[in-house]
Amino acid sequence: MKAGLLPARLLNQLSSYMSIIQYKDYDRLLLAVDCIIFGFDGQRIKSLLIKRGFEPLIGQWSLMGGFVKSDESVDDAAKRVLKQLTGLDNIYMEQLNCYGDPSRDPGGRVVSVAYFALISINEHEGEELLLEHNAEWFSFDEFPPLIFDHAQMIMHARERLQQKVANHPIGFELLPDKFTLPQLQSLYEAIYESPVDKRNFTRKILSLEILEKLDEKERSTSKKGAFLYVFDQEKYKKLESEGL
Repeated sequence: MKAGLLPARLLNQLSSYMSIIQYKDYDRLLLAVDCIIFGFDGQRIKSLLIKRGFEPLIGQWSLMGGFVKSDESVDDAAKRVLKQLTGLDNIYMEQLNCYGDPSRDPGGRVVSVAYFALISINEHEGEELLLEHNAEWFSFDEFPPLIFDHAQMIMHARERLQQKVANHPIGFELLPDKFTLPQLQSLYEAIYESPVDKRNFTRKILSLEILEKLDEKERSTSKKGAFLYVFDQEKYKKLESEGL
C-alpha cells in the first residue's frame, strides 16, 4: 500500500467516527412548533390562545404548541398541533419564522418554528376541543400577558398576514364559503385596521374576476339583503399561472 493512502472501507469508518466526535461537540436541544391561529368574527381579527397546562408557567396564556417527534417533519408536527386544537384538517398554514434565543424558554434549550394558520370562526365547531385545552379567542387589543416570546410571534404573524393579503387571496380562508361584499370589505378593514372606501373596494375586487356571484342573498342584516359570492379558486389559479 502506498504511503498516505488508506483502503476505502477504513477511510469510510474513520469518516463516520470523526462525524460522531463532531456531533458530540455540540449541545443537544429540543425542537418545538408554535401555532398562531387567526380567525375573523365578522368585525375583528382574533387569535386563539390556550392556558398552559404544565410547568414552567402553568396556567398562563400561550400559543398552542408542542415538540416535534423524532419520526415526523416540522410541517407534520404543526398539522398535528392544529388538529388537536381545532379538529380541522386541510387548514391554511404557513411557516412564519424560527425563534431560538437561548433564554426564550426557562424550562430548557428549546428552538421553536412558528406557523400561522387561518380558519373561519363561524364554521369552526370544535367547542369541546377549546374547552379541553382551556382555549379562547382574543382580539389584538384584548391580549392577556403571554409566555416566552409568543407575543412577538403573533405580531410577526399579523404583519405577514397584512403583507400576504395584498397579493394573495388567503383572506378568503377567514370567511364562510359564501359571503357578501360588505363582509369581505369588513375583513380587509379588520386586517389593515383601517376603513376602506366602499366604491373603490367593490370596483377593484370585482375587476379581478375571481368572485362568482350567486342567486342567493344574505338577509340577516337587512330585508333587502346582499348577494352572496364564492371565491373561484380554479379561476384564480389560472390567472396566477398566466402571471396576472
